[in-house]
Amino acid sequence: MIQVRDLTKTYGPTLSIDSLSFEVGEGDVLGFLGPNGAGKSTTMRILTGLARPTAGSARVGGFDVQGENEKVRQLIGYCPERAPVYDEMTLAGFLEFMGGIRGLSSREAKREMERTTDLVNLQNERRRLLRNLSKGTRQRAAIAQSLLGDPKVLILDEPTAGLDPSQINDVRELIRSMAGRRTVILSTHILPEVEMTCSRVVIIAGGRIVAKGTPESLIGEEKREIIVAVRGERAPLEKILQPLGSCDIRRVGETWQGALRPKSKTDPRAEIAREVVGAGLELIELRAASARLEDVFLRAIGKRPS
Repeated sequence: MIQVRDLTKTYGPTLSIDSLSFEVGEGDVLGFLGPNGAGKSTTMRILTGLARPTAGSARVGGFDVQGENEKVRQLIGYCPERAPVYDEMTLAGFLEFMGGIRGLSSREAKREMERTTDLVNLQNERRRLLRNLSKGTRQRAAIAQSLLGDPKVLILDEPTAGLDPSQINDVRELIRSMAGRRTVILSTHILPEVEMTCSRVVIIAGGRIVAKGTPESLIGEEKREIIVAVRGERAPLEKILQPLGSCDIRRVGETWQGALRPKSKTDPRAEIAREVVGAGLELIELRAASARLEDVFLRAIGKRPS
């Protein structure tokens, strides 16, 4: 549904995105991740036709985002990170107005207003002025706007910003319900959200792709840590763990806690237990810590040593 080829964007001497290439299949939910300033929003703006690339190309539904932008816009619903809303309008008036901009008739726009406010649980707010709504409610209004006309592609840039945990869960369930029926690109800093909603992940840093794949495959590639906590001296624990891989040992209360990243694929816990007891240390804890998408993300963007 979406094909990006060698997409590059510069602002004067500043390189925002650098030769990005990826695809999003029909019905896929793509988690588009990266630190602030990585180029996520720029890429999304190019896909919607709101910015022009310096080089490269992008297609949505087979249409070129530059040469056939009118057709691309008919396919896309877009919720930017700081979505503009018109304070002097009621929620219903705003959505009906935006429906008209999308080419809907008055009757269609009203029907879509009712449908989308139902989807984001804003039925009781329709007649209220937008300026009187909370930040979270305004954000949900922006999400409702992106759903007008039932677009085949949704591009959501931090859609849960400003929402409380209950509202975040509602939006998460809404996105999950779209899987298979719509193609979604989701940018967010809430990584557990990505694990629960996305079928694929692209991580960018410095304008370039540094990791991509399914959440399961990326997490599976991440080396897992072994956590060991003992009472006794630090030196014997360090002597046991260092030959097994890279380790970090720190004082936690009355214990020394080691976080080991094994260099071998075999499980070293039985060996560690024997060595700890043999060294006269008191074993308090020994467990494997499951990898998370956050671990993959931090390693990919260079925030943790390999």
